[in-house]
Amino acid sequence: MLHPFLETVRDPGQHLISPQRVGEALGIPLSRVARLAQVHRNTLTQHPEAPAVQDGLGEVARIIMTAADLTGDEGRAVLWFRHQPLSGFDGATAEELVTQGHGRAVLEHLAMLRDGGYA
Repeated sequence: MLHPFLETVRDPGQHLISPQRVGEALGIPLSRVARLAQVHRNTLTQHPEAPAVQDGLGEVARIIMTAADLTGDEGRAVLWFRHQPLSGFDGATAEELVTQGHGRAVLEHLAMLRDGGYA
């Protein structure tokens, strides 16, 4: 069974994460989705199946799914991702960190929280 967020952002009947659906789920335009995925907007829209696009969107999805599991709610996870400054990261949000190429650090931060660490 797929995580509810992954069901939300995948194209129906496919295994691809849809850039449009990610944008809708996060409430952001495709230009910001492209920055999150660290690809050019044209690549995002013309070649959503490209490995770079799917890898970038997959990282965002993993972060949101992990945050949703911790908060118990997908909506709260999206708000956290977009607006909550993270301690230890000079007040940057998860969205800002992912845009800067630090998605792995966000996932590690969430793992620490999941394992009982403090933020």
